[in-house]
Amino acid sequence: MVSIPVNPLQPGLFSPSTCWCQGLADGVQLCVYVQPNAKATETMGEFNGALKVRLNAPPVDGKANQALCAWLAERLGVPRHAVYLEAGHNRRYKKIRITAAGLDAKAVRVALSGNASSVY
Repeated sequence: MVSIPVNPLQPGLFSPSTCWCQGLADGVQLCVYVQPNAKATETMGEFNGALKVRLNAPPVDGKANQALCAWLAERLGVPRHAVYLEAGHNRRYKKIRITAAGLDAKAVRVALSGNASSVY
């Protein structure tokens, strides 16, 4: 029997078909991997097909979720009520929907993927 090594970073995880930001009719949907209890809130690039965000908030009583939604709203210039956590309330991988007129996936990727001005 031949053993096949498992590669944790499988080919295709960073392809456009598995992009962390998908355009919707009324806004965008983000796939985010959250690392709570960081010194600062910042983006760290892609991680397994999701945007990795380090959060300066503890993962208790929903504080990290609130901090993530508030940070995304501020970074994207949308009202806080436009950012909705769809899935992953108790997990590191989260699915977030942002509903705002005129917001497209390309603008969101540009606003969130750069590290130069992403420290909060």
